[in-house]
Amino acid sequence: MGATVISDEHALDGGPGPLGATYGKMMMWFFILSDALTFSGFLAAYGFSRFKFIETWPIADEVFNHFPFLHGVNAPMYYVALMTFILIFSSVTMVLAVDAGHHMKKSKVAFYMFLTIIGGFIFLGSQAWEWKNFIKGEYGAVETKGGSILQFVKKQEDGTFKRVALADFSVTLHEERTQHERNNGVWFMDEATLPTYSVNEVVEGFKADESILIRSEFLNAEKHKTVLSREESLKRLADAKYVVEGANLVRNEYGHKLFANFFFFITGFHGFHVFTGVLINIIIFFNVLLGTYEKRKSYEMVEKVGLYWHFVDLVWVFVFTFFYLV
Repeated sequence: MGATVISDEHALDGGPGPLGATYGKMMMWFFILSDALTFSGFLAAYGFSRFKFIETWPIADEVFNHFPFLHGVNAPMYYVALMTFILIFSSVTMVLAVDAGHHMKKSKVAFYMFLTIIGGFIFLGSQAWEWKNFIKGEYGAVETKGGSILQFVKKQEDGTFKRVALADFSVTLHEERTQHERNNGVWFMDEATLPTYSVNEVVEGFKADESILIRSEFLNAEKHKTVLSREESLKRLADAKYVVEGANLVRNEYGHKLFANFFFFITGFHGFHVFTGVLINIIIFFNVLLGTYEKRKSYEMVEKVGLYWHFVDLVWVFVFTFFYLV
């Protein structure tokens, strides 16, 4: 019988494991697979909800049409596309860092990892800016007793309709409004911050300006939001109950409430992954500067964190497609 050879190198110690991968890489792949299933479930739920309420779902081009320092300019999807480009470019710099690690070039690994970290911070800042605009809103709307969202538009010379902000036509009635807090609210519940205008101020302003019409949240045959006549607008406005400015987990001026709920949850969950990836990259970056991996004679840790970063970028491609393009 041949003698059994026992190797000192074990998969748990970083040696080759199943399929020739080290233990660390295998665990990273297992994590990526499980996280991919989690994101798949979230996006599938979003897809089912969207097509169930397709007639009242917000139009992405109208929601994400802002660009920094270009207030009032209609730039649909431009900034989101820029965010996507920055994140994909950071994935390219991560590839270059991993390649430099294979050639044991410490300075290049540090340089490309630094660029990756900067790209991650820019993406997070961009996402925070987008959230701020989404939450704040630009035009405002009213919600009826039945939960429908009514937006306000004005017909242009070319026959198209343009959104009108509440501030452009609402009047000031000097009403006394009280925000309910725990000490004076019903069932000790806090009330959300009062909107800029009351329902009466919006209604009276609408009646005074006959050029303004109401646009409902329902899509017509041309896949545009339905614009009501002046008479129909006045009838619908009689059921107005809340003034809605921006979006939160309770109300959404853009359309169906579930859109805001999914947006906050899925993009927030992805943003948390990006933030975690940036923190890990910073730790690895300083380890590179300290020469930790030079002493180990291996930059495998850079490769493992690179796998995570590529996964985060790939997930964003699917989120971008589901929320902004489809």
